[in-house]
Amino acid sequence: MSTTTHPLLFTWDGEAMWPRPAFRKEADRQFTVGETYRLGELAQRSHETHAHQFAWLNEAWKTLPERLAAEFPTAGHLRKRALIETGFHRETILDVGTHEAAVQVATTLRSKDEFAWIVVRGHVVVMREARSQSKSAMKPEDFQKSKQAILEWVSALLGVAPETLNRQTEAA
Repeated sequence: MSTTTHPLLFTWDGEAMWPRPAFRKEADRQFTVGETYRLGELAQRSHETHAHQFAWLNEAWKTLPERLAAEFPTAGHLRKRALIETGFHRETILDVGTHEAAVQVATTLRSKDEFAWIVVRGHVVVMREARSQSKSAMKPEDFQKSKQAILEWVSALLGVAPETLNRQTEAA
């Protein structure tokens, strides 16, 4: 049985790392007395880089040509599609037996996640869901990679240089 672990806060006293009081029970659950563990600080993503992506993406969304407006009704739709198109997604493949069942399953899945990419191939349903870019779900280096991939994909979609989109927030 796999157990999910989460980063905990510790205080260094000059000789030992001590879990902060609010994290002591979780430390007892995650760690075994007498075992050796590798300890390292998790790199934190800056609020600025996170906010920057959402700012330029929103500005880019406002400039979408009319032909794309219905496909991307919000900046969130544009971001999630870009994540899917650039490989930052989870894929589920379901063999449901018949084409009719696949159509029904796809309809149900679409009602559960309006951002997902869902396609029916015969009796198989393929669903791709964008990975979360939240700080808890994506490491800083993965966020930077996804941010750059999104920038390049949206730039290509709009037919502009990535640097142009990157500078849009300065003008906004």
